[in-house]
Amino acid sequence: MVSVTNRTIIAPVLIMLMLALSAAHAPSSEAPTANDTARFLAGLPPSASSPLVALTRDPAWLSHASYFDSVFASEESAHLSKVRQFSKEYLADKQDTMLYMFSGPDCLYATSFFPNASTYVLAGLEPVGVVPDLTRLSPWVINGELRNLEISMGSLFNYSFFITQNMKTQLREGPVYGTLPIYVFLARTGKTVHELNLVSLDEQGNLQIIADALAPSNVAPRGAAPGVKIVFSDGTGPKQTLYYFSTNLADGSFERSGFSAFVAKLGPADSLIKSASYLLHKPQFSGVRKLLLDRSATIVQDDSGIPLAYFEKRWRLRAFGHYAGPISMFAGFYQPQMAGLFQGANPIEFGIGYRWRKNESNLILAQMQSPPSSEQELSPQSQAERNATETAVRSPKKTRKHVETATWSFGCRKARVFPFCW
Repeated sequence: MVSVTNRTIIAPVLIMLMLALSAAHAPSSEAPTANDTARFLAGLPPSASSPLVALTRDPAWLSHASYFDSVFASEESAHLSKVRQFSKEYLADKQDTMLYMFSGPDCLYATSFFPNASTYVLAGLEPVGVVPDLTRLSPWVINGELRNLEISMGSLFNYSFFITQNMKTQLREGPVYGTLPIYVFLARTGKTVHELNLVSLDEQGNLQIIADALAPSNVAPRGAAPGVKIVFSDGTGPKQTLYYFSTNLADGSFERSGFSAFVAKLGPADSLIKSASYLLHKPQFSGVRKLLLDRSATIVQDDSGIPLAYFEKRWRLRAFGHYAGPISMFAGFYQPQMAGLFQGANPIEFGIGYRWRKNESNLILAQMQSPPSSEQELSPQSQAERNATETAVRSPKKTRKHVETATWSFGCRKARVFPFCW
């Protein structure tokens, strides 16, 4: 039993401790900047005058920073430096616009393959989310959010793609949620974030600014595609703009949300597709597939992207790596014509896609011989599109009798594991 004397001593000590903790994490009268918030979440020190500096003394943040130092150094060495080298060697003619459908918040590969785009457009099902003033959160909440961020990004570092079900769970909870990895990736690759705004699209594809993403006071109108607009720069380079939209890319939703109209206004683009659950092989994604073929000058993709049958003769196709066919649960999307394309393919020095191991990955570089003009409208359905669609309709999916040599380590159902399984 605690004596009266001991209780008399303990009570003031507890009060003093609580006051000390409150003072250490008291909200500042000045909110952190977007760039300082991005750096803090990325485990990098904010500017010396930032109100977030006090939070960087917390042992949990120091551990977070050390962990991200390690994983990003490994990612840089194993993948990103080699992706940038591939870009320098094979992607010399780049467009101002870069498209990355089925991306989730993975801007890391977008900016590595196409570092000089003026405008990046990413789209996926993950929520846009919000980032509140971190100085107004308790240290326990912040520590939990940092840990959540580490877990949610784990699959990208291990397998080169996000696991959508994990992202839905990990980035929909708590006061800090949504496409946080975008801010982390920008900060960790030396970018300075100048502006963060929540946006939405009307049915005509017109962009509307809703609120400052760090202090949102509104939400996107019902039915509109919600998004975030991030203005950043690489060192002293020119400002670049990245949009991420949380939207369904299946036919119907793709048009109604205004997203397709927005993309069509941007002019010729370079596109990246990877780990896309083979959705572009399916008839219900004909709209986004057609837009990519009509508006892209260059498409970099793995075999989960646009099937070879949809590329007409105006496209020059080059193969890199090794085509071993889809992993077993996607065996129905095997493409026999890939065998010819990948004969004598150039090697790639990095792993990408579902077959993320270096010597198993495949990559296709498709370049249009006559790039689309800024004024070009979406063309009528091409003969290649019609032929491929008719083949898909006539031919039921058959599971190819092929034993995969690689072991897939996830013990989850397809719809729960792979990105964008509608």
